[in-house]
Amino acid sequence: MATPREIYYEKRGARLVKNLQGRHFEAYYCANQQEALKKALELIPEGASVGWGGAMSAEQIGLMDALRKGDYRPLDRGACKTQEEKDIVARESMFADVFLTGANALSIDGQMVNIDGTGNRVAATIYGPKSVLVIAGMNKVCDSLEDAFRRARTVAAPMNKQRFNNATPCEVTGTCADCKAEGCICNQIVITRHCRPAGRIKFILVGEDLGL
Repeated sequence: MATPREIYYEKRGARLVKNLQGRHFEAYYCANQQEALKKALELIPEGASVGWGGAMSAEQIGLMDALRKGDYRPLDRGACKTQEEKDIVARESMFADVFLTGANALSIDGQMVNIDGTGNRVAATIYGPKSVLVIAGMNKVCDSLEDAFRRARTVAAPMNKQRFNNATPCEVTGTCADCKAEGCICNQIVITRHCRPAGRIKFILVGEDLGL
């Protein structure tokens, strides 16, 4: 029997899918990670070049492992040995057939908020790759755009900053200080509110808590 959380996520997911489609995104709801992985692989053609950035949720559902083992051409910064090699792969990802990313926050009316440090993730989402695939757990969904913006700034960014070593106020305190520190990862804040061309950006919403 489904739990209250699962029922709640399914109902909100159905509403969000409809609202995303109304903004000309493709959108799908999957109850769990296994369904999400199957759907993602359906949306990525075999032989495609695939890049990614800030895609912790995609990693969690096993998508990166599947791409590395399957008939795909992964542009994998994690396999690089130097920062120079990573920068080259990040630029190559701008021309990938498919780009994978996550969402720092989504509003229930179908808008996505993403914050980036270097800009490669939001840049590829906006323009470049032929197709963009967003994997997002339902824990990222907020009731309004204002709430989504707040989540991205005060929850997602401070939590993500714990993965890095260059000190910022939020790394020390866990609370956003609207800083201008050298190591700040809140350098680009992008709201994606509509998809043009239609269907270029595809969402897989997962009825679990994923990412940060």
